[in-house]
Amino acid sequence: MKAALCKSLDGPKSLVIEERPEPVAQEGEAIVRVAAVGLNFADTLITRGKYQYKPDLPFSPGAEIAGVVESVGSNDLGLHVGQQVMAYANWGGAAEKIAIDAGKLIAVPDGVPLTVAAGLSVTYGTAIHGLADRGKLEAGETVVVTGAAGGAGQAAVEIAKLLGARVIAVVSSDEKAAIATSAGANEVILFPGSDLKTEVRNRTGGDGADVVYDCIGGEASEPLIRALAWQGRFLVVGFAAGEIPKIPLNLLLLRGAEIAGVFWGEAVKRDPAGHRANMQRVLDWVRSGRLTPRIQATYPLDEIGEALGVLDRREATGKIVLTVS
Repeated sequence: MKAALCKSLDGPKSLVIEERPEPVAQEGEAIVRVAAVGLNFADTLITRGKYQYKPDLPFSPGAEIAGVVESVGSNDLGLHVGQQVMAYANWGGAAEKIAIDAGKLIAVPDGVPLTVAAGLSVTYGTAIHGLADRGKLEAGETVVVTGAAGGAGQAAVEIAKLLGARVIAVVSSDEKAAIATSAGANEVILFPGSDLKTEVRNRTGGDGADVVYDCIGGEASEPLIRALAWQGRFLVVGFAAGEIPKIPLNLLLLRGAEIAGVFWGEAVKRDPAGHRANMQRVLDWVRSGRLTPRIQATYPLDEIGEALGVLDRREATGKIVLTVS
């Protein structure tokens, strides 16, 4: 089988396409013929040895996959040969076949293209886990999403709207404001260049935000905590701004507020049933047409270097997907 291999930690440009032996399933594993791979910025990091996981060389990148089951043992998940599935694999997906723990596979319903399913796990999985599980978001509440034009932010805007929330997006330019609005944001605040606390309070009649979904950290975090409503929830999702803020804890006391970490990858391992339920909910939204994830471009497997280059240069405004077989 063909696979994209990282044989040295020199980044995406060093990936090579080679023939490899077909994988052999161990106890509890299934073999999946990969049809599509959702690429993420983490794939650029793992090929440089800068990601939290450091697989032994050589390895294939590609954490998100969708494909067709070629073989699977007895299981209580209803999995069978010929079934369309998706999974979060950590790495190893950029190949024609993968051996994977059968418990990680989630059935893809008819009507959901595999190119779409391949890109749902990370951004939409994080968004629904963050907003529903950690943020306990309820219909009618107001959510502020920072970095709302990025992949994680757009997914959070879309999921928050599906959960019945009003969404205020925080972005850094008019161009990004248009992206956040197209994702469903009700209002947009440009930052830097505005007083986030004042803007959020003005747009909520002085009440403040019920939930903040913070993808960027840095200088945006503290003023948004100050803009929380009584018993508001501040969700720590990431630090795209590059700075981890230090928060005065008295701000939480004064608002009866909470800060909750959103560590989706660990949550998937600790609560696989919860992850499965969340993703089945997302897949149902896609199947019914209520959620339409944006795919910016698809690339064949042998152009994985070019595909990851789009992410490496921070040029992606939608999902970048590899088509494999």
